[in-house]
Amino acid sequence: MQNSEHLLRKRFKLRQEYLRLIEDAYNLRQTDHALSDFSEFKATKILHQLNKLKFVIGDTNLQVN
Repeated sequence: MQNSEHLLRKRFKLRQEYLRLIEDAYNLRQTDHALSDFSEFKATKILHQLNKLKFVIGDTNLQVN
């Protein structure tokens, strides 16, 4: 049970970081293309980690606070 809670917390943190990076990439698109691309690249790496976690724990709608 503790491992599943840990994985859910990790997924929550990764999702928050992914959303922040995507927003940064969008906001930087007009001013700094290179930084926008770098932010999008990091977000893509995090999305890959999220997809691996989704495979391991399934796509539950449980939220960990």
